Amino acid sequence: MEVITGEHKPIKIWSQLESVEPEAIQQLVNVAKLPFIFRHVSAMPDVHLGYGATIGSVIATKGAVCPSAVGVDIGCGMLAVNLHKSLNDFNLKEVFDTIENTVPVGFKGHNQNLDIGVKLRGSASDRIQEVWGKAGHQIGTLGGGNHFIELCDDGTGNAWLMLHSGSRGTGNKLAQGYIKQAKELMKIWHISLADPDLAYLVEGSQEFDNYVRDVLWCQDYAKENRMEMLINIMTALNISLDGKEAINCHHNYMAIENHFNSNVIITRKGAVRAREGDMGIIPGSMGTKSYIVKGKGDKESFCSCSHGAGRRMSRTKAKANYTVKDLESQTEGVVCRKDKDIIDEIPGAYKDLDVVMENQKDLVDIVHTLKAVVCVKG
Repeated sequence: MEVITGEHKPIKIWSQLESVEPEAIQQLVNVAKLPFIFRHVSAMPDVHLGYGATIGSVIATKGAVCPSAVGVDIGCGMLAVNLHKSLNDFNLKEVFDTIENTVPVGFKGHNQNLDIGVKLRGSASDRIQEVWGKAGHQIGTLGGGNHFIELCDDGTGNAWLMLHSGSRGTGNKLAQGYIKQAKELMKIWHISLADPDLAYLVEGSQEFDNYVRDVLWCQDYAKENRMEMLINIMTALNISLDGKEAINCHHNYMAIENHFNSNVIITRKGAVRAREGDMGIIPGSMGTKSYIVKGKGDKESFCSCSHGAGRRMSRTKAKANYTVKDLESQTEGVVCRKDKDIIDEIPGAYKDLDVVMENQKDLVDIVHTLKAVVCVKG
């Protein structure tokens, strides 16, 4: 861990400073200057440039919250389950086709409006009621970008199912709306920020209460979205869920937690909760390893760890630097798409996950090492 000090709260980074983009460092400094930051800002080893707040940041606050510190894909996270079946039981191409035919990807949704459930509907605000129909069509869908579904080998020939998704268009629309509202409030209050995207909502205000309620709703929705996909895939593959416990964890979210004997608002944007004994998932990219981990409860990280390897180059740069042949080479042995439209997700566009894991040895222990053999991208 390295520490940046100055005229701001300390910034603690679980990475070599020279490996972090200067722009990302500046974003961390901008956050650390906010008046409601508690103790320090933590940056995970996969930290990189984001919107307002860096991806890979853990921010503890008192009295206010920045919607951009949660991110626009509220509740985005991972799910993994040990299938307790041999990989030899599967035809990998058939698994790929089954998943693609079962789970809508990209902007697609289900034709019918699915019942989201009384629990989620009961906590929905007026904003959520406005997008209720879209939420019903999109639950159980993957989305796009870096979202994926994988069948993995745990090194013993045993199969795992792993997927990455969030609250879909519903969470994105709500997040964008609250970020815009926070910016408008900054103008009304004549508050000037180093980065306007760090606009915040103040605890005790109606806007703050509305945001918290909607964020918690979206987080529940995202968790249910991942479970719905899991159930649909396993049903299509004729595998029972009985006796199988899924690990289902957010990595873009907010929570009220107690740290250093204080109740604080924690926002993890591209970070996983890693209290002592917490099970988490740290995925690689299509051609690399992924990890099932157990948290060590490190206090300085606010009991957190990375959510993946983190990008080392933008999507635009990846498309400019790599070819379809590079993609084919880097995903050799994986049944997946190998076309120009997903070059931006090529493994080479991401940081070395082995280095990331080495940098967070004090945050988590590795329990299982997974290797993708089938990957369906959003």
